[in-house]
Amino acid sequence: MSIVSTSRIHVLDPRLANQIAAGEVVERPASVTKELIENAIDAGSRRIEVDIDTGGARLIRVRDDGRGIAEDDLPLALARHATSKISSLEDLEGVHSLGFRGEALASISSVSRLELVSNAHDDPTQGWRVVAEGRAMESRVSPAPHPRGTTVSVRDLFFNTPARRKFMRTEKTEFGHVEEAFRRQALSRYDIAWVLRHNQKVVHQLPPGDTAAARERRIAALLGKNFIEHARYIEREVGALRLSGWVGLPTHSRAQADQQYFFVNGRVVRDRLVAHAVRQAYRDVMFHGRQPVFVLYLDLDPDVVDVNVHPTKHEVRFRDGRMVHDFLFSSLHHSLAQSQSQSQEQPGSTSTEEQTGAPVLEAGGEAATASAGGAPDWRQQGMALPQDVQREGRHPGAERVRRFMQGYSALHPEHEETLLTPQSAAPVAADHHQVREAPSSPGMAETEAGGSPPLGFALGQLHGIYILAQNAQGLVLVDMHAAHERIVYERMKNQVQMQNLDAQPLLVPVSMAASRTQVATAENEREAISRLGVELDVAGPETLLIRQMPALLAGADPEPLVRDMLVDLERYGRSNQVQTHINELLSTMACHGSVRANRRLTLDEMNGLLRDMERTERSDQCNHGRPTWTQMNLKALDRLFLRGQ
Repeated sequence: MSIVSTSRIHVLDPRLANQIAAGEVVERPASVTKELIENAIDAGSRRIEVDIDTGGARLIRVRDDGRGIAEDDLPLALARHATSKISSLEDLEGVHSLGFRGEALASISSVSRLELVSNAHDDPTQGWRVVAEGRAMESRVSPAPHPRGTTVSVRDLFFNTPARRKFMRTEKTEFGHVEEAFRRQALSRYDIAWVLRHNQKVVHQLPPGDTAAARERRIAALLGKNFIEHARYIEREVGALRLSGWVGLPTHSRAQADQQYFFVNGRVVRDRLVAHAVRQAYRDVMFHGRQPVFVLYLDLDPDVVDVNVHPTKHEVRFRDGRMVHDFLFSSLHHSLAQSQSQSQEQPGSTSTEEQTGAPVLEAGGEAATASAGGAPDWRQQGMALPQDVQREGRHPGAERVRRFMQGYSALHPEHEETLLTPQSAAPVAADHHQVREAPSSPGMAETEAGGSPPLGFALGQLHGIYILAQNAQGLVLVDMHAAHERIVYERMKNQVQMQNLDAQPLLVPVSMAASRTQVATAENEREAISRLGVELDVAGPETLLIRQMPALLAGADPEPLVRDMLVDLERYGRSNQVQTHINELLSTMACHGSVRANRRLTLDEMNGLLRDMERTERSDQCNHGRPTWTQMNLKALDRLFLRGQ
């Protein structure tokens, strides 16, 4: 039973009001560090040093070389709702700075012993100090020599609020949060030099640099070399939207979402619309339960994004959320669709089987006949060896590869420059059941470096499961079932998309209880819903009738599918629920229809599979997110056998 106070309404004491505000802004030492760093960035600093003692409980000091604060403004710097960054509603609607509310220093000073020393002149003998110790605006100003810039020292955090202090964790845990806050800010500005010390020991020392190499070095220092080695750079601009940064390859994922950094106009945010767009882009290539890694930067007009929707400014609201969502999804989707082998191809190459007519293994496991304009069948050319070749003692594998590439070149003249010439084809094993050592050849290295396909040429099979191939870098191992599964799956998706979705009316319409919001969404998004092959009618203020579903989902339960679809349309402006369910069905069909393990393939079939992988989107992973191939370079092989040691 709640008790309602009967006392008169009164104005809160300023000290209590600041401490209440501190509950929103000052959660732990990391949030103090974030606020102080943002102020340093807004001051135009080119070097920022952060000193932490005992995880931030004893001391948090941020020093910068920015513009500094004039003597007369120092008392106001600690006053609540006092700022130099906005002065009108128009400024608030187009905020360019990281901080703008004028609450941070006032809130921090109400729960700590704060000292601020600043100098707005080039003369280092000048400077002023202001001190506040958890009091109600009782700041004291005194002279203090200081170089141009500002130093803010926060000591004994929560010394006057024991209830808040007892919720702080161990020194190691609190410093981990501080380091994460530092990491986010250091990733937002590459032109600033950064230093982080803990207990007087340097943890990070990052020099400034705005070149691509300098940015990658900083990311490697903050997130590890493994991140940058398994990430792909993306840069795309459409209209007023620009996206750049690094997205991790699907094979490089983590169990937790601890390496996901997204910046909007230089401000790090955690936004559900952004998270949904990223999840959808990785949907077909990420192993279940894993989290992608990325460092992405979105730049757009500040007038179309509202950063004043959360006290800590971690969330933003876009004026046109649907446009931003679609831009992010399409940009990441396109980047992830390119496999590693595709990225090594010539720029003019096509990427889908329908465009190239490349031979693929059909669902039954047999090689499909590929011909164009009466061109000879490459499979038939490679089956029999001429008698004169056998009599001359030439390596039969080399002849097989030469004949295969002659046929493939006839089918695909646009890729002829990327393939081995018949005269210089690398010899491979003649018997596809065995792997033989290829004899050395003086021109072998030159041939491979000059024109070998990215995945090379097949040497043979291992236990009927893996394909062994040789390319310019060394040995390629391919999981033939996983690779063929992806090829079949992508081909089926393309066919469904080209023919559009076939819809099938339900014999008996399904009545579905819905909220008034869902009913309104169904009416407003009727055209989008219809494009997905679903037909909805409004039967009442809280009732919908499902009259039509996509033919491929005729056996599915329509109500939960439609409900999820309406939630997506309301929240993100688009829905992938229908496509997701269809893709799950196609994935199952592709899995059962792909070449199975322990099936012997000819060299021609294996080479055909490799060429299809090179031109199939997302071929680096199967439908379930597992890798389809891996590379072992010659250096790694030499280390295994201690060669050169």
